[in-house]
Parts: sequence; C-alpha cells; structure tokens
Amino acid sequence: MKTLYVSDLDGTLLRSDAQTSEYTNQVINKLTSDGILFSYATARSYLTATKATKGLNAKIPIITYNGAVILQNDTFDIIAQNVFCQNEKEEILNEILRQGIYPIVYAYISGKEKFSYVVNKCNRATTEFLLTRKGDVRDTPVEFDSALEFGDVFYFTCIDAYEKLEPLYIQFKEKYHCIFQTDIYSGEQWLEIIPQNVSKANAILQLKERLGIEYIVAFGDGKNDIEMFEIADESYAVENAVDELKAIATGIIESNDSDGVAKWLYNKFCTIV
Repeated sequence: MKTLYVSDLDGTLLRSDAQTSEYTNQVINKLTSDGILFSYATARSYLTATKATKGLNAKIPIITYNGAVILQNDTFDIIAQNVFCQNEKEEILNEILRQGIYPIVYAYISGKEKFSYVVNKCNRATTEFLLTRKGDVRDTPVEFDSALEFGDVFYFTCIDAYEKLEPLYIQFKEKYHCIFQTDIYSGEQWLEIIPQNVSKANAILQLKERLGIEYIVAFGDGKNDIEMFEIADESYAVENAVDELKAIATGIIESNDSDGVAKWLYNKFCTIV
C-alpha cells in the first residue's frame, strides 16, 4: 500500500533549537533512500523550512505556508499555489489597518516571493520577528500602507496582543482560513490569514492525488495540525502537543526534543542506520 508519511516541523520534527537533529536526518535520509515517501507540512516559507531541515537530503514535495504553497524541495519548482483575489486582499488589508495593526504581507511580485511591511510602523513583536529574517532575499520593506497590496498576495501575518487580534479572527474565520495561536518560540500571539479552503490537510490531499497515495500517516503538535489529523488514516501527536490534538490522535509519541517522529519511523521499519 502506497503510504505518505507527513510531519509538521516546528514543535514536531524540529527540536526546540528549530533544527532537525542528526539522528532525525539519518533516519529520514535512510528511509527515503529506501523508497519511503516522506514530506513535511509547515507554516514556514520554503526558505526557512529548508534551512531548518538542511540535513535532510530527500528530494520531496513539501507543503509550506500552512498549505498555501506546495513545491519541490530540491528545485523549488512550485507544484501548487493559492492567492487572494483583488477584492479579498483589499478587504483584509483595509480591516487590519483600520484596527491599528500592521501586518507582514507575503506575495509574489514579478514572479518572485516577497514579504512586505511598513517601515517604522511595526510593533515591537513584529520588529523582533523581522530581525530573525535579516538578510532574507524576500525582505521588501515599504513606506506606504498602499504598497502592501502589490503583487499576488497569499498570506497575512499579524503579531500583536490577543485582545487586538481576536476581533479580526472572529470577523474573518468563516470567510478565510485563519490560524490564531501563540508562537512556540517567542510566546507572542499570532493571527495568520490565508485563502479559504487552503490548509495543510487540503495540500496533503493534493499530494495524495498527485502521487497516487493510498494511506496517510501524520505527525503534529499544534492546533493548526488538527485538520491534517482529521484526514489522515493514522495520526501521532508528540508528547509536547496541545491537548486538543492529543485527543484526536491515533497515539502519542515521544516529544520533539526526543526525536519522537524519527524514533517512531525507525521502530516502524526496523531500519539500522
């Protein structure tokens, strides 16, 4: 039976230092070289995802931006992407700005992926996040609010106080796919907005059809992995996962810092690496 094993990254496949361990790299590289189909689904961009998993040699399709973009990890060829229409991006951006929140906006501009934000208007939390992306080739600061609309927008990230973001989440959650959660590294509250019907789960289903997959096994830790678990045939939450995910999982495995995913795969296939 053709099976796809797919894992979340942060808090699941990655350790708390935001990297895959040497052990995880060895196990997954060996299994994929033996023909096992493995992928990952993440909120990260392809650039930060591939840096975090630089020890993985497998040539695999990966799911980024919570399902908004699927691409091949070795060539960066885009397999599928989803963007907002003009009216949608204007509606979202205008409402975000009206409430005094300055987002990071991800878009394809002249065919290249960029992220934009208004210089000198970002709050402390957003500025601190942007500092972690210093030197990123996608970094495109702008001076005017209207410039945030440039290009084919596919993702909005808002980092602010819970009480400021919650009304936006309530307003948009039925119309768009919204992810409202606390960042596991900074502890800051995030609201991410992507086109409706875009999710890790739907991206996995696209891969399932494209690759002729018959069975899906998923691994995760957060609320944004719930839909992925719901469409999987088997699902495993790491020990550090949120309770909501553990409640619907097939089983609980060791934590991300104990290489739970790699150990499960190792035990499953009894592979000597």
